[in-house]
Amino acid sequence: MSKKFLTDVIVKSTEMPAVAANRLASDLIAAIKAEIIGTGRFTLPEFGSFTVRETPKRTAMNPRTGEKVPVKAGATVRFKASPSLKDSALAGLKKAKKKAAKA
Repeated sequence: MSKKFLTDVIVKSTEMPAVAANRLASDLIAAIKAEIIGTGRFTLPEFGSFTVRETPKRTAMNPRTGEKVPVKAGATVRFKASPSLKDSALAGLKKAKKKAAKA
């Protein structure tokens, strides 16, 4: 999903001018980022939740040279899909497989 995709959906749904829809999409993304930074979590019911997880300090291997490289500790954002999203995705996958088998 991209900001352009969000903008197009907003324009089609509300008949809002594209410039205003683009600003709204930017504001939505900024609000989601601010919530994740502030609380470490963002949840959209019927879609899923984003949570911040810490990553530990570790050593990795450079595949080109084979030498060990230290990797700093950090953080990453993890997404967990809601049960209804998982069910919808599974139903869509089954439908696509049936359609492909008939073709």
